[in-house]
Amino acid sequence: MRIIITAKNLELTGEFEAFINEKIGGLEKFLSFIEENNNFKKGKNFLEFFVELEKETKHHKKGPIFQVKTKINLPGKTLVASSKNDDLSKALIEVKDEMQQELKKYKAKKSEISIRKERKNRNEA
Repeated sequence: MRIIITAKNLELTGEFEAFINEKIGGLEKFLSFIEENNNFKKGKNFLEFFVELEKETKHHKKGPIFQVKTKINLPGKTLVASSKNDDLSKALIEVKDEMQQELKKYKAKKSEISIRKERKNRNEA
């Protein structure tokens, strides 16, 4: 899995980039079933995880001024999560938790579909 980080209206330090890689990299365990089944799009042999960090405005003093968006393209679906918060690291953690739930739903749905296909094949045989 490759993590692509973009920042708008703020500078990204190496320390915070390592924090992002640690948090978002932890989601890789939920993607192992895709890599095992080789359900990749034609020509791709890896997954790309896009993380976009944004500071809303420079004059903003109160409220949610930081926004974090994540996106991953999976076979058959694109998962997106976003969060606004006054603290960038809190927003990142909220997005990670939301994306974790989305990945669990996706995995459950794909597993259910494959089980149905197996049952159908057994009944036809």
